Amino acid sequence: MRRIPPSYALASLLVLALVVWLAVGDFQQFQSSPPESTAEQAEALPRVEVSTQQSTPYIPQQVLQGQLTAERETVLRANVAGYVAEKPVKQGESVRQGETLLVLDNDALPERLRQARDELALAEAEYAGAQSLRRRELISQPELLRLQSALSASAAQVAQLEKQLQDTRPTAPFDGTLDRIQVELGDLLQPGEEWARLIDDRRLTGTAWVSQQQIGALSVGLPVTARLLNGGSLAGEVSYISSRAEEATRTFYIEVALDNPERLRLAGGSAEFTISLPPRQVHTLSPALFSLDERGQLAIKHLDDEDRVVQTAVELVSADTQRAYVSGLPDPVTLITLGAGLVRPGEAVTPVPAQEGGHAPVN
Repeated sequence: MRRIPPSYALASLLVLALVVWLAVGDFQQFQSSPPESTAEQAEALPRVEVSTQQSTPYIPQQVLQGQLTAERETVLRANVAGYVAEKPVKQGESVRQGETLLVLDNDALPERLRQARDELALAEAEYAGAQSLRRRELISQPELLRLQSALSASAAQVAQLEKQLQDTRPTAPFDGTLDRIQVELGDLLQPGEEWARLIDDRRLTGTAWVSQQQIGALSVGLPVTARLLNGGSLAGEVSYISSRAEEATRTFYIEVALDNPERLRLAGGSAEFTISLPPRQVHTLSPALFSLDERGQLAIKHLDDEDRVVQTAVELVSADTQRAYVSGLPDPVTLITLGAGLVRPGEAVTPVPAQEGGHAPVN
């Protein structure tokens, strides 16, 4: 009879032991109730990096390109024909309202005015006497009316000559600077001909055009800073907003009133207007966190109190290449800063605070 080698016997014993263990097993592991969750099962949830953020006050701004004009500016034109007799104010000088700016040849208007006033006095006396006679019925009613008409004609003649004499000495309609005098002594001016310009630039008016998307945020009285081409700036406020858009451009015309205390020569130039809008509470975040919801609106993914993913539509208040300012999020909010693209709204996740060393691994 052959002996079985020890190695075969050992192998047979190991196989037999394995079969018995598999058949019997550990019956205490099979209970009627399911086992409790383990830490390994919790780790099966997707992990996302999060950051908790409070809202902060933010002052939105609109930046517009526009032009500057003097608050008051007028072209001075001749009302009567005449030769330039005097130029009492030099070009570029400041003048006060009512100050005489030019003197034209009056063509003996003072003498003609004196004659007209004498005729008016005579007509007044004749009419007064006729009224007395009419009360005693010594003259007829038509004769009284004829004298009344003569009195009115004399009064109109005096007023006309006074206006003509006044027009030969045009005065400043407001305080300002006499600019661009275009006549010399002896020149003949015709009615309606331009001879100078009067500018009041102690305050300036800025004009610009605003798109229909931006106009809703503007209102009269909002503060404005005008940045000038020389690097300086002026302060002011929105003074006018048109009620109707231009049909060709669909933009709205606005005006801003600006102080110019140093009388800087800026009228007619261009400027950049920064309008400060009412402050708002916003969250500041990276533009990379934006996504689109099912309606195609900008949205941000964040977590609720049960660490489930929520996607909330937001309003973009302002943005640049580094940061975006949005409204519409809960305050405070737990933002998903890494892994948002791999999780869906309603999904439970394992949050990992962003400050805990680097980025969290994402399943």
